[in-house]
Formats: sequence, C-alpha cells, structure tokens
Amino acid sequence: MNMTPRTAFILQVHKNPQQVNKFIQQLTDKEQADVYIHIDKKRYEGMNNQLVKGSNIYILENRVNCEWGDISQIDATLLLLKEVLASGNEYDFVCLRSGQDLLVKNGFKDFLRANRNSIFLDYRDISQGNTGLMNIRWPKIMRKRYTNSHPLRMIRRILLSLYGKGISLFPNKNYWPREYSFYKGSQWFTIPFDVAKYINQFLEGNPWYYSFFTNSLVPDESFFHTLILNSKYKSNVVNNHLFFIKWGETLSERNSPQDLISEDIARIEKSDQFFARKFEENTDEAIIHYFHQRVTLSKDINYLKRGS
Repeated sequence: MNMTPRTAFILQVHKNPQQVNKFIQQLTDKEQADVYIHIDKKRYEGMNNQLVKGSNIYILENRVNCEWGDISQIDATLLLLKEVLASGNEYDFVCLRSGQDLLVKNGFKDFLRANRNSIFLDYRDISQGNTGLMNIRWPKIMRKRYTNSHPLRMIRRILLSLYGKGISLFPNKNYWPREYSFYKGSQWFTIPFDVAKYINQFLEGNPWYYSFFTNSLVPDESFFHTLILNSKYKSNVVNNHLFFIKWGETLSERNSPQDLISEDIARIEKSDQFFARKFEENTDEAIIHYFHQRVTLSKDINYLKRGS
C-alpha cells in the first residue's frame, strides 16, 4: 500500500458541475488526495447530484450562502477545514481551491513532498498602508460586488480615501492587538496539515480574531494571511500561491480574474505554476479539455511503485 500521506483539497464551488468534475478527476488521480467540497448554499440543489462521487470525495452537509466581499467566504473555508480535521485522516497538506481552477502542470504531489514544511501564500504587508478594508465597519450594502461605476462603489473609494487621511466615519471597534501586522493577498493557499490544525486551535481560543473581521470588506483576502504571518509559522511562508491568473484591466474588470482561453495556453505553461484560474466552460471549453487530458496530480510512477 502507498504510505505517502494524502493531500486534502478543499474546494469552494458554485457553478458548472461537469467542469468541477474534471478538476476533481485531476486531483484524485492515483488516489493520492481527498477532496472536500463546499457547494454554495444557493446552488446546492442544482449541483449536488451532478458532482462525481467516490470514497475520497466528501461533500459538506453544512453549507453557507457565499457572497462576494463578505465573511461568508471565510465561513465556508472554516467549515471545510473543520471537516478535514474531523475526518481523523492525516494529511501532508491542505489546499484551498475553487471550482473554476485546474491543474496545469504535472507533478504537484512530488513538489509537495519536496517542500513538506512550506506554506504557499500570496501576500503583501499593508500595515503601513491604507488598512481601511479591515479597520472600517462596512455596512452590509457596501460589501457587495459592483462591476461598473456604481454610486456605492464610488462611496467605498471615498471612505477609503478619508480613512487614509485619518478620518474614519464607521470605525471597526472590535478588539485588535497593536503588535499584529495586517497582510493581504489572494485567498488561495497551500498549507501543511500542522498549520491547518494551528488555525483551528487559534480561532477556538481567540474568538476576538474572527469577530474583528465580521464586518470588514473582502476578508478572505486578509483573514488567513494575517493569522499565519503573525504566527510562529511566518518564516515558512513562500510568497507564491502557485497560480497563474490573468487579471482584468478595465474599470469593470479591474482586480478580477479573467476567463482563460486557448490563446492563453502558452502563457500558462510558461508561467511554470501548478494551477490556473479561472476557467469557464461557457467561454472556452477547449482549454479545459486540454489541461484535463494532459495534467494529473503526480507523474512519478517510479515513486509510486517503490511505495506500493
């Protein structure tokens, strides 16, 4: 039997079940990974029965209604982490991914074996910058996604600008330790199992941390980054989330990952990253088929034979 610890992939999904199935098939290749899936509550009935089933695929019964820019994104991730820890299984890594991701380079499992203690996370220190996303108590209506010049989007900019000048109209009055620095980046992470355990234990013992982010804006881009980079694990963090992402440039697309198309294949492969996002079957199904057919979690056949 292969004694190599499995990897736990935790997926947040909300659409395109057949596309998600292709990603799951990549991840469960050669049975070296388990997949835990949170389906957005409002999409659960339409997706649950269409997702591929298997002994190493777990669909969460508990689920939340995920909204952009809201603490619900954190809630979904925490549900997934708790499910992994409650399984009783020992894993090498826990990897947060979405249903619109794909593996785009072979050998990710081998890469993890060579980097057993590393944390892969995209981040930047914003402690000396404008921390209004966290230190403003954003009303619910302000935590919506607006892709055009919506008045509320303009108001958000004004509030952030005022905060940067020392004026806070809606201060976040929840407790925050002065010695903690703020970090921000893409929400996707790859963390050793011990770090997943630490996150859960820390949050259980320090409820103030979650409370602080309850009314922050886009907390999924700072919650785990700030927790990890203020911990003893900071020195293990590699500033790389292992993704190729194509970002938008216009006002409506700025700061949003764009759908990948076949013309992007060369750029994706040249990036030398293991994952890419976001794929959309209704935009370009050919690129999904391309990577689904060519890439699996591990290609190290000799290692598998030695461990069998």
